[in-house]
Amino acid sequence: MSARVHGLDLQARSRARRRALQALYAWQLSGSHMDAVIEQFRHEQDMEVADLEYFEDLLHGVDQHVDELDACLRPHLDREVAQVDPIERAALRLAAYELKHRPDVPYRVVLNEAIEVTKRFGADHGHSYVNGVLDKLAAELRALEKGA
Repeated sequence: MSARVHGLDLQARSRARRRALQALYAWQLSGSHMDAVIEQFRHEQDMEVADLEYFEDLLHGVDQHVDELDACLRPHLDREVAQVDPIERAALRLAAYELKHRPDVPYRVVLNEAIEVTKRFGADHGHSYVNGVLDKLAAELRALEKGA
């Protein structure tokens, strides 16, 4: 049985974030239109147990706001956005979107999920880098929530 909070299936949300990371990675490398990437991923078997609506919101949100998200991330990076490892860049963009545009998702959830997907799919210490960047970004974008 899945954990539910306020009617949300949290495991389905986590699966949506994992699949969104993979889809965003594919989008970054292929240069394909986001709708084509979403369509490709929508038909994969494990999408049946993911929150498809949230998956699409994350991807459309990053696609529509990528320049704004990169601008938010830039002051907290030690290199250009384009030089960040593609998995880490995808995780950072997804989390930046949630921090900036999804105030319904607690910042701790955003950070934890980004760290976990980076541990699973990223380089050995990529999760530490993602954690450091997102901690600074959360302090900027969610100062009231983080200070509580």
